[in-house]
Amino acid sequence: MFYDPRLNDHNLPRDPYKSLIVPRPIGWISSISGDGVVNLAPYSFFNGVSTNPAVVMFAPGGSKRKDSLINIEATGEFVVNVATDGQRLEMNATSAEVEAEVDEFALAGLEALPSRLVAPPRVGGAPVHMECTYLQTVTLPSDDPSSPNAMVLGLVVGIHIDDSILTDGMVDMTKFRPLARLGYMDYTVVDNAFTMLRPGM
Repeated sequence: MFYDPRLNDHNLPRDPYKSLIVPRPIGWISSISGDGVVNLAPYSFFNGVSTNPAVVMFAPGGSKRKDSLINIEATGEFVVNVATDGQRLEMNATSAEVEAEVDEFALAGLEALPSRLVAPPRVGGAPVHMECTYLQTVTLPSDDPSSPNAMVLGLVVGIHIDDSILTDGMVDMTKFRPLARLGYMDYTVVDNAFTMLRPGM
C-alpha cells in the first residue's frame, strides 16, 4: 500500500504512522513551574541526539501547549527519568491531562528524589535519570493551529544509573527492562539484546 500522510488517505481503521517508528523510548520528563509546582509527564517522541556533549530531545505536542514545555522554558531545567516495566502503571497515570497545579508525583504515588545539579526532582524507583539544562525549543509545523508542535533540546549535565542494572560495568538490558512505545496504545519492554560489531571493529 501507499498513502500520503498529509492527506491521511490510508483507508485503514487507524493512522499507522506511529506504528512504523518503533520502538520509541519514553522520556519521563520532570520539571518545575516558576511557582514551584512539580510536573511529570511521559513523551514517546524522545531520544538522544548527540554525544560530546550529550544532548537529548523530546517533542511535546497535543491539544494545548504542554506544562513541561512552559516550565522548562521558564526555569531552564528538567530531568529525563527512564520508565521501566516495574513502573508502567505509574508512567501511564502521569500521562493524564490534568490542571497545571496538580503534582503528578503525588497523583501516581511516586517518590520524588532530589537531583544534584538541577531543581526538578527525580522519580524514585526509576533506574536511570538524566539531569538536563535547557538549550532551545524548535517550533515544528502543525496542521492545527490550536495543537502546536515543538521539539525541546536539553544538555545532559548529570546522569544517575542504579548499580542494580549493571553487569560487568555495562548496562544490562535484561535487568534494565525499559518501556518503549509502539503504535496505537501498545507498548513493549526491552528485555532481549544481541551484539553485532561494525565492519572493521
